[in-house]
Amino acid sequence: MTTSKLRLLPYKEYKGVQKIYSVIFYYLPVFGAMYRRRVELCLEQCKGGESILEIGFGSGLTFLNLNDKYKKIFGLDLTCDVNVVREVFASRSIFPDLRNGNVLQMPYEDDQFDTVLLISILEHLKPDELAQAFAEIRRVLKPGGQVVYGVPVERPFMVFMFRLLGYNIREHHFSTEREVMQAAEKTFKKVTVNPMKAFPAFFGNVYEIGHFTKLAE
Repeated sequence: MTTSKLRLLPYKEYKGVQKIYSVIFYYLPVFGAMYRRRVELCLEQCKGGESILEIGFGSGLTFLNLNDKYKKIFGLDLTCDVNVVREVFASRSIFPDLRNGNVLQMPYEDDQFDTVLLISILEHLKPDELAQAFAEIRRVLKPGGQVVYGVPVERPFMVFMFRLLGYNIREHHFSTEREVMQAAEKTFKKVTVNPMKAFPAFFGNVYEIGHFTKLAE
């Protein structure tokens, strides 16, 4: 299966997040390809429809792609300046509904979205918060809707790569990919859970993409 390429704005057009320099990771040689691919593999699982909610959308790196698949993009993020991010995309005739908020208590109606997307978000929750997060995701999904997530796999190579970027994983990541999958399985029906390998591949799996659905009651 071919993967749709992540469509990015010119680097300097992204605004509205506290660590805007982190956007440059997507443009770097070699490492940038891995950074983009993990997003592309998540987007590949998004089936399209009326509406999608991206939790932790940041500067809106997925919005160009999501706009091709969904009639309406919604976004929830803890810290970004939603007005600034909204203006960036309004200039390109994309009008997402963006809010500040937490996945543990979301400001949305029940049964609202076809897809909920979380890319590198769930690992930041503590294991005892995952059940609440998935319960909230289930609440806002339509019957038959999908949740797609991506989480890093903690391997020595991944820890090393984050060290190069100035991050200590253990200061930011509290749940492992296995804990996230197990929590999802208690709330949803599993469709697929697929690994993403490092480049070169002998470094092993560095990311995992989960796709689950909400069964109709």
